[in-house]
Amino acid sequence: MAKNFMPKGKIVRRLGVNIFGNPKYDRLLERRPTPPGQHGAARKGKPSDYARQLLEKQKVRFCYGLSEKQFRHVFDKAKAMKGITGHNMLQLLERRLDNMVFRLGLAASRAEARVFVRHGHYLVNGRKVDIPSYLVKAGDVVEVKEKSRKVAKIAEAMEGVMRRGIPTWLSLERDAFRGTVKSIPLREELTSPVFEEQLIVELYSK
Repeated sequence: MAKNFMPKGKIVRRLGVNIFGNPKYDRLLERRPTPPGQHGAARKGKPSDYARQLLEKQKVRFCYGLSEKQFRHVFDKAKAMKGITGHNMLQLLERRLDNMVFRLGLAASRAEARVFVRHGHYLVNGRKVDIPSYLVKAGDVVEVKEKSRKVAKIAEAMEGVMRRGIPTWLSLERDAFRGTVKSIPLREELTSPVFEEQLIVELYSK
C-alpha cells in the first residue's frame, strides 16, 4: 500500500479512538481529545450518518494498515461470502498474516509485522510466506525462522507480548517463537478495538 506519512498521534486524534493499542495514545487522547488542526476544537454538532459511516471505515482501515483499494477488495470478498458481511470482513482482516504475526506477539505492531513478513522472517506450516495479505486458517502454525530469531526487534516483541497478552483463539509457544491458530475468531471474540462494522456495510451499500 502507499505509505501513510501522517503521524499516528494525529490519526488517533482525528478518529477519536486509540486504534493502535499503544498506551501512549490513550494518554494523548486524555490531554488532547479534539481533532488536530486549527479548528479541531471548534467542531461541534452531531455528525451526519455519512460522516459516522466514513469515520468507522477509516478506523478499521487505519487499524489494519490497508489502502482504500485493499480495504474495498476485502469488503467485496466478505460480501460474496455466506454469512453476515460485516463479520466476514473483520474475520478476513484478522486472518491476514501480518495481523496474525502481530496478534501472536511476533512483531510489536501491524506495520512492523508487514515489513518483517515481506522480508521473509516467518514460516506458515514450515514454509516461508512473504505476503502480508496471506490468509491463515484454523490449525495453521506461524513461527519465526530459526535465523530470524536473533533479530532484535522480534526478540523485543516477544518480551512485550506477555504484558499485552494474546487472543483466546491463538496459542503461543514463546520459547519456540511459534504460535498456532486454534480457530477463526467469532465476532464476540473481537473486542480490541471495538468496531461498528455495520456502518461500513451501510456506507458501501449506497
